[in-house]
Amino acid sequence: MSQILFYIIVSLIAFDFIFDRVLEYLNSTQWSDQLPEEVKDIYDEEKYRQQQAYEKVNFRFSSISSSFSFVLMLLMVLLSGFALVNSLAASVSVNPILTAMVFFGVLLLVSDLLTTPFSVYDTFVIEEKFGFNKTTPKTFVLDKLKGYLLGAIIGGGLLALIIYIYQLTTTNFWIYAWLVISLFSLFMVLFYSNLIVPLFNKQTPLPEGELKLAIENFSAKVGFKLDNIYVIDGSKRSTKANAYFTGLGAKKRIVIYDTLINDLTINELVAVLAHEIGHYKKNHVIWSLLLGILQTGIMLFIFSLFVGSSELSAALGVQTPSFHIGLIAFGILYSPISLISGLAMNIFSRKNEYQADAFAARYFDANELALALKKLSVKNLSNLRPHPVYVFFHYSHPTLIQRLSALKIK
Repeated sequence: MSQILFYIIVSLIAFDFIFDRVLEYLNSTQWSDQLPEEVKDIYDEEKYRQQQAYEKVNFRFSSISSSFSFVLMLLMVLLSGFALVNSLAASVSVNPILTAMVFFGVLLLVSDLLTTPFSVYDTFVIEEKFGFNKTTPKTFVLDKLKGYLLGAIIGGGLLALIIYIYQLTTTNFWIYAWLVISLFSLFMVLFYSNLIVPLFNKQTPLPEGELKLAIENFSAKVGFKLDNIYVIDGSKRSTKANAYFTGLGAKKRIVIYDTLINDLTINELVAVLAHEIGHYKKNHVIWSLLLGILQTGIMLFIFSLFVGSSELSAALGVQTPSFHIGLIAFGILYSPISLISGLAMNIFSRKNEYQADAFAARYFDANELALALKKLSVKNLSNLRPHPVYVFFHYSHPTLIQRLSALKIK
């Protein structure tokens, strides 16, 4: 049985890689040197050539980086790499929790060190070439170190607690683990901007002025109580612009990138924020949280059926079953379900985006939102004509053309 599971694991790793490469290839078939008719009012000839060049460079880079990750993962399975790391972890401590901490710590650290050159090239070569990068080497290194620290404290702490629960409850651990993860997810929705974001970015309250007054007037018009509007120093890392809504109840806040304020007019900014408020008014934040919690519960339940399987561990070359080895094997075997659930979440997310756009169009101005979306697409060199199949599997947002069409904007 373990041999069959081994072949299934190898096949799934290969399938995931091939499937992604096919989707990327389909996306590349949409390239064109000529400015398409439907985007002539968005891009000029020069900017469009720059966008196409950006797409091609990212396609080649993605092909190389994903191939490297694929080979790395395949070698870990074929050469019993997970068993080797497990032996190393077991030699440090026989305590199941400490063994798991060392096991995942080594895997994540080595994996990150091996892939860091790709991150460096992406940030300091590709993004720099196209005028996006504002990250300094110092910021890049500090981000890495902070990421390690957060991963160790939050990720390690959460994993240690779940393994401890597993030791106490075995097959029923999934219920208690589900509760813990659900509470943690809720906590992060409420306090992420207060606790995590400040470690990486500075958030300052939007100063008094015409923009703040316009946002407050719109919020009052639609019955949206908003006390927290913040500007984040996104220009610290990139020229790309964004805005997002976070939190629930009294903890809700709107965060605007400083780059967005520089790129859009006041009315366009209010239109973008009207879209974000639309997400809240339509309960998208709550539904997304609940669906994520439901997905986690299903995954944990299925995992609980296999976590102690000696065949599952043996498929990765480890004869003594353990929580951490079972988690690695299960994570690979779960990938087809993950693909389907991810697809469903993307469909749900795209539907939400249309609804938020419609809210902004109804209660503010469809033309101002359309202008903002066009400007952001040009600024970020977004792909305006991705392949429909690629969109179906990967896009959490509709394409710009689809959004403009839904807004009935030419």
